[in-house]
Amino acid sequence: MQIEIKHRYTNAVLFTAELGSEFDRASFAIQLGQAIRQAVNAGADLTDAYLRGANLAGADLRGADLRGANLTDADLTRAYLADADLTRANLTEADLADADLTRANLTDAYLTRAYLTDAVPIIPQIHQTVYAAATANPDAFDMSDWHKCDTTHCRAGWVTTLAGEAGSKLETALGPSVAAALIYFKSDPSMVRVPDFQTTNEKALDDMKAMAEAEAKSCL
Repeated sequence: MQIEIKHRYTNAVLFTAELGSEFDRASFAIQLGQAIRQAVNAGADLTDAYLRGANLAGADLRGADLRGANLTDADLTRAYLADADLTRANLTEADLADADLTRANLTDAYLTRAYLTDAVPIIPQIHQTVYAAATANPDAFDMSDWHKCDTTHCRAGWVTTLAGEAGSKLETALGPSVAAALIYFKSDPSMVRVPDFQTTNEKALDDMKAMAEAEAKSCL
């Protein structure tokens, strides 16, 4: 059987692969993961690929370019996504339990209601808590470095710091931007996009303030 990976908007075929005759859930997941790995190795452009609901449990997608890919409701449990580029990818309601996201690029990715591993800590009232810490004094916030010192951090740095030991462990394992993104969405499942962790101080603080104010109003 031949499988086609298509562009999510134009429906153009991005890559084709032959699958074997076994089509139970487990074997299909393995073969689909292998097909995408073949596409990655072959240099196929998988940006904006349509993979909605795909069973990619345990798939080896290390370094894959999946910018803008539609992975809504995809099963990515135990998937290897280290160094993958998931910029603007739609991971809404995707199952990411035990997925390896080490150094993955999640910039502007959609993670609304995605299932995240229990190892991701929760910060109560995260937006108000992070904004308060970042504006506690004029030297508390600096987007030029993850952790400038024990009391000065960037946006992602404050998130992992405020999450305590669990946040520190997650940052060590996955990198600060991935760890912060997961903590944000675990703490506030209603979030839509991953914040920009590479922007300026002014833009980051404006966004953090807006989110803190919206959170405060929702708690009234």
